[in-house]
Amino acid sequence: MQKTGRESYAVARRILLELFHRRRSLIFWAIFPAVVLVLNALILEERAQLTTAEAFAFAAPPSLVGAALFFSCLGGSVATVVSEREHHTLKRLFLSPLSGFSYFLGIFLAHSVIGLGQSMLVGAIALSLRAEFTGNPWFSLLIILLSILSYVGVGFILGTQLARRTEDVNALVAAFGVPLLILGGTFLPASLFPDSLLRIAEFNPVFHMNEALLGIAANGDTFADIAPHFWFLAIFAGSMVVLGWLSYQRMLQVERRL
Repeated sequence: MQKTGRESYAVARRILLELFHRRRSLIFWAIFPAVVLVLNALILEERAQLTTAEAFAFAAPPSLVGAALFFSCLGGSVATVVSEREHHTLKRLFLSPLSGFSYFLGIFLAHSVIGLGQSMLVGAIALSLRAEFTGNPWFSLLIILLSILSYVGVGFILGTQLARRTEDVNALVAAFGVPLLILGGTFLPASLFPDSLLRIAEFNPVFHMNEALLGIAANGDTFADIAPHFWFLAIFAGSMVVLGWLSYQRMLQVERRL
């Protein structure tokens, strides 16, 4: 266990240091959630006839887990894995006893730091405009962490199995991401969906992320109220860990043959 912790910390520290030295990605990942939050809140305030505080309270959850974490954690993890392959960093891993689980956990820890930073930014902006989050903050944090784990898992799978070059990242994220975000209720409330789309949305993890965090943080729902969304998200996140580890093992087999 200690060995796994040390390996994961080393991987996370290296990824964060590289991002810090480049800075550009970190700046954009700070600007993006702020802009999405403000736009969503302004639309809700006008179209749903809400107060500014209410609009920001309802806009914050989907702006965070549906949009900000999607691009930073899913897109970021895909970019990380592809960059490792292009720069032949993975070749060096063959010479080390680093396990697939430690590598996955290290990427998860690095993007958790980024995701939690985005969470604090979105929360700070909403609270500064008097938004009220009435739900259990620890439960909200758990949903955010499960969302990050899900995104990193999907990104890990896409990065190891489908993306070969940096140019592939944007195409992959756009192809998989945009339909999921729209169908997940990120830019349009799921309450406006027709029944046919709602039935499809039940299989979309982004939909369950949005509904779970929105229910807890903005509506003050209890666990029983959002239990179906939570358990779907928990099972999905666990599945992504397993599939991510298997994807890592398969990627290593491919890289060894190159």
